[in-house]
Amino acid sequence: METTFIILCFLGFFILFGSIFFLFYYFSKRTVIRRKLKKIPTKKISQFLNGDVGKIIGKVEFVGEPLISPLSNRPCAYYHVYVEQHKSSGKNSRWVKLIEEEVAGKFLIRDGSHSALVDCIQIKTYLVQDQVFQSGTFNDATSNLEHFLSQRGHTSVSFLGLNKSIRYKEGILESDELVAVAGKGEWKDAKDLQLPESYGRILHISQTPEQAVYLSDDPTTVKFKSKDEYSNNTYTTR
Repeated sequence: METTFIILCFLGFFILFGSIFFLFYYFSKRTVIRRKLKKIPTKKISQFLNGDVGKIIGKVEFVGEPLISPLSNRPCAYYHVYVEQHKSSGKNSRWVKLIEEEVAGKFLIRDGSHSALVDCIQIKTYLVQDQVFQSGTFNDATSNLEHFLSQRGHTSVSFLGLNKSIRYKEGILESDELVAVAGKGEWKDAKDLQLPESYGRILHISQTPEQAVYLSDDPTTVKFKSKDEYSNNTYTTR
């Protein structure tokens, strides 16, 4: 009887924590955005009619001077920085968010000879965080990391002069990087979008009343679901 009770308790805890983990994963930002982008049909930019809602897959093209990402100093069209500190209290420890920053520049998504401008006013993104830095015990923050923290009201050391345990993550959109973007498309003249007239007609991707624009460079979102989708698109995935 006692053995059965122990087994049932073990199963109960396993199911409980398994459910919590599943819910955390299922509703995480990364999973939600990937799921949204996978469900929306992929179209070539040239196939859009005004008011169509769809997903495009194309390459990033800078418009004017690019942004410079704050942690790795890379030219980019968009960056997402996430900084967290490891904190302990008694037997408990956890990572606590210090800074989360997303900044968008002006950029196009090019599909062959056609281009789309992404409206970043209401956008939900997941960028692969391919640059990770750490500072902590016996590992001082670099001058660049310390400058980034100080500009945002933080420091890498405690009031006792000891290094805090901090993790810095950065994801960016680079020139010619393959991305997926979903939203409502409307054709506009380049000059109406504050672009040089030489760009001609541009597809403006914006949010709908029901949902935001979705964007990601995650490899799973820039894959084609079928051979038809693949043959209808100029680019291959990396």
